[in-house]
Amino acid sequence: MSGPIDTVGDWLALVEERYPRAQAASWDHPGLQVGDPAWPVRRVLVTLDVTGAVLAEAAEQPDTLVLAHHPLLFRPLSALTPATAPGRLALQAASQRIAVAAAHTNLDVTNDGAGTNDPVVALLGLTDVRPLTTEVRRDERVKLVTFVPPEAVDAVLDAVSAAGAGRIGDYERCSFRVAGTGTFRPLAGADPYSGTVGQDAAEDELRLEVELPTGRIGVVVRALIAAHPYEEVAYDLLPLLDGAEVGFGRVGRLPRPMPLDAVAETIRTQLPAPHLRTAGEPDREVHVVAVVGGAGDGLIGAAQASGADVYVTGDLRHHVTLDALEQGLALIDAGHHATEVAAMPTWRLRLAAAARERGLSATLLASAVPTVPWR
Repeated sequence: MSGPIDTVGDWLALVEERYPRAQAASWDHPGLQVGDPAWPVRRVLVTLDVTGAVLAEAAEQPDTLVLAHHPLLFRPLSALTPATAPGRLALQAASQRIAVAAAHTNLDVTNDGAGTNDPVVALLGLTDVRPLTTEVRRDERVKLVTFVPPEAVDAVLDAVSAAGAGRIGDYERCSFRVAGTGTFRPLAGADPYSGTVGQDAAEDELRLEVELPTGRIGVVVRALIAAHPYEEVAYDLLPLLDGAEVGFGRVGRLPRPMPLDAVAETIRTQLPAPHLRTAGEPDREVHVVAVVGGAGDGLIGAAQASGADVYVTGDLRHHVTLDALEQGLALIDAGHHATEVAAMPTWRLRLAAAARERGLSATLLASAVPTVPWR
């Protein structure tokens, strides 16, 4: 007998585990965009972009999940109609029960070798590689802290756990407790759990800490207040950091200095990037290279600050290119598509290995459809 069929939710959990949405840029929209987490998945198509041709390929077999780098729904839509390309494609996917999900900037920053900077880093053999920019990202979880009399702590923990708190990985009812003393003075009209109106009181309490997703804050707080024996419940909600520095782009040193034109030709032929453009003196000696896969002109300042001699990216605009040259930074525009599509095979291999570890059985394939019409 065959094993259980994967679901969209199974694959979303896998992607979240390896490429957490908390590490995506604040403006980004990774995750499930079309479909239901309960839908079955027998085949996963990995692609750079979601196009009509990719959806036609997905429709050749039922129960297909399209897992893309670029989100299909990126800019806000005022209506879901065929009047826009994303609306038309989203309707097409939904009508054919094709689930669509994306890992965008959360894939860009990964350090597992599947990021969109890694192909250029690898083909140039860069050493001493580090992120071009770093920041600590907030997690999508918060910590709830409250203070409970010892005899009521288990009931309170049961209530908030049932509402969605206290779950960490494969464990539930996760909490931390420490004993302390609470002080208070009930005023006229109060109905205290303990103590006397008008008199100072000191009571033994347990500080109870649990984690919860930000999306469950309201229901968990309501459960806490309903289960807590105190008339007035003291609690704190503390934002969490995910503990890791997330870095966009990479900067590293060439094994030996090369002229700018030689660096460009290596990228042109080995990436490959047939429509590559170069700005700077052709014989300029390059020691340090900064890389951002995709559209990177917004990080030119970081490339300059990194000490790079040349910046390799895509979608460079005219005026920012002129400004960078005036500041002494050479540029190689290898194209948005070329710098990112080269990372897709490694991404598929990383996903396949993670799927085997999780026991997922869906067939994982690279989409055979080209995603840009450039010739």
